[in-house]
Amino acid sequence: LRHAHILVVAIFPSSALTAPHRFPYKAQAMVKANIVPVGPVVAPADVLNGSPLTPIPGKMQDTPQSTKTQLAQFAAGCFWSVELAFQRVPGVLRTAVGYTQGRTKNPSYDEVCSGETNHVEAVLVEYDPAAVSYSHLLETFWKKHDPTTPNAQGNDHGSQYRSGIYFYSSEQQAAAQASKKARQNSYNRPIVTEILPATDFYYAEDYHQQYLEKGGRNGRKQSAKKMCNDPIRCYG
Repeated sequence: LRHAHILVVAIFPSSALTAPHRFPYKAQAMVKANIVPVGPVVAPADVLNGSPLTPIPGKMQDTPQSTKTQLAQFAAGCFWSVELAFQRVPGVLRTAVGYTQGRTKNPSYDEVCSGETNHVEAVLVEYDPAAVSYSHLLETFWKKHDPTTPNAQGNDHGSQYRSGIYFYSSEQQAAAQASKKARQNSYNRPIVTEILPATDFYYAEDYHQQYLEKGGRNGRKQSAKKMCNDPIRCYG
């Protein structure tokens, strides 16, 4: 019991546990999985192809690795389940979870959760436009979350869980805006999704990468196989 108490304190200092931006469901998932945050990592390997995503510490490259592929950024709540949804899309080649749209460089998970840096938990997607359209990625994004809840998804609340689409081109911007307008017809409440230019994308710590595919809190791996339609367990 003494050891368990020390472990919990190491992960979540008492000052953080009482703060409004800390949420028990995700925190409990990390405790159960024996996850100990260690700060930003340098170029974690992508499990889809085993190659480093970027040589820059904590930051993903600004351009695709191939002239035939493109990047997209989406935020739709806790990035664990959002990443898995995109991993399953045919034509998506690589994914990474991280932090973007904030005021500081190379933030840690704890700093993002403090609510003081304005970062959002996001998923960076590299895809082949010859195999999957940006419009299809947008459809995956809308289906994955409720875009009418400001700074919240399910049991998670805080500015880091806000809904957002971050575009790399004027074409993506136009498609996102048109998609948002069309999607509004499905809701009685206004969609609060922000649509902004993509900015620096900082990797989340390695234990967050492909979290659900690796087993999540219960060690029960969830399939990232293309076109898999198994229900996604948000915390594992």
